[in-house]
Amino acid sequence: MGLPERAMTNRAGAILIAAALVCSSQAVFVSPSQAQSSDNGISNFLGNIFQGPKSGPAPQAAPGPDGGPPPWSGEDGASGHPLMTASAIREAAANFQNCVAAMWPDAARRNITQANFERFTAGLAPDLRIMDLMDSQPEFTKAIWDYLDILVNDNRLAKGREILAKYKPQFDAVEKAYGVDRYAIASIWGIESNYSTQMGDRNVVQSTATLACVGRRQAYFKDEFLTALEILNRGDLRPEQMRGSWAGAFGPTQFMPTAFKRYAVDADGDGRRDVVDNAADLIASTANNLKKDGWQTGRTWGYEVVLPEGFNFMLADKAKAMTIAQWQSQGMKRADGKPFPDSTEKAYLLAPAGTQGPGFLMLQNFRVIMKYNPAEAYALAIGHFADRLRGGPAFVQPWPRQERVLSRAERLELQQLLAQRGFYKGTPDGQFGGQTREALRSFQASIGAPADGFASSDVLERLRGR
Repeated sequence: MGLPERAMTNRAGAILIAAALVCSSQAVFVSPSQAQSSDNGISNFLGNIFQGPKSGPAPQAAPGPDGGPPPWSGEDGASGHPLMTASAIREAAANFQNCVAAMWPDAARRNITQANFERFTAGLAPDLRIMDLMDSQPEFTKAIWDYLDILVNDNRLAKGREILAKYKPQFDAVEKAYGVDRYAIASIWGIESNYSTQMGDRNVVQSTATLACVGRRQAYFKDEFLTALEILNRGDLRPEQMRGSWAGAFGPTQFMPTAFKRYAVDADGDGRRDVVDNAADLIASTANNLKKDGWQTGRTWGYEVVLPEGFNFMLADKAKAMTIAQWQSQGMKRADGKPFPDSTEKAYLLAPAGTQGPGFLMLQNFRVIMKYNPAEAYALAIGHFADRLRGGPAFVQPWPRQERVLSRAERLELQQLLAQRGFYKGTPDGQFGGQTREALRSFQASIGAPADGFASSDVLERLRGR
């Protein structure tokens, strides 16, 4: 739901949580599209963690002359896309009014009245600062364990328990109707918007109209723009409620307009699907989203496990799911010493810190959370936060906090060195994903090191031949 093409495909989920955790902390990735999230708050902050430069927040810029948001830099976008050059952006911006007006026939086909189309688009001007946010290339300096510390903290847990108590009747009704765990819903609410305190403050119609007419994702955002108008035309939300991220995600659990259209429900029967200010609709709509994505009632998201000595890390691959019984035959045990409830469940192994940190067997509900935001680190945070809200303990095994996170320049160098040795076949860009991890594993195996795909400063030194 969540960066290329999920946030841009489903929801720009609040958490751009997905780009920077780089492989050096075994950063797990989010698709570039999901990263289209709020440029305001922890969600967005994290959203950048795993994804990569193209969707993360832009470098800090000076405020505008009135103390407001900084203006567009006036520079070419970092992606190199022809529609992201400064001249193309200026040309598209000059044609903005015509572009919006030209979408009226499409709006009419969606049963939007002409009066409402004119009302909701009156006075719209492009917000070109979004072009910087869309194409920024931030430097990533946080490890996955640091981000988990930020997301799953005592203050947010305390607020989550307050929310669960305050809206207990709504959570009760939703669990009965959808079979989705209340703690997972409360966890998404807390991490996406810090319980409605960090939802973003950009005009969703303006943001999606800008992106529908300017920049490199116009076709995708045209649908989001027209869907935003549908929401207003139907009366589900008022214009002042549709404020959110620069990419159009809005509300406490950060729905993109098209995700709202697919999943939003009127839980209290008042005729409106209000996922912004109506707790019943918000909780039910988020549950409906998870349920339709395949949530399994009464099941957990996964288990922290202890990896046996000499474990073959080539098995730590999402594509290599096995039954719990098969993992047990590999010597896998739960970190808390408890038995696995169901040895027939299929799971894949995630080892975010390689040999130096905890392992996790991920089940179907983990994959469902990743549909909400396709970053493994995000889904891990959601699952763990839900467990803590339920009264569970912190992770048992320590993270390798002594490890230094590689800089962007070092990550680029690492890929270049892997390519020179014939292990990496992609284009070095400083962003670590599955291809980089596979190349690292092959290199590690070639030198007799544990092939865990963890990009440490030590493995970079080995590649340098020092």
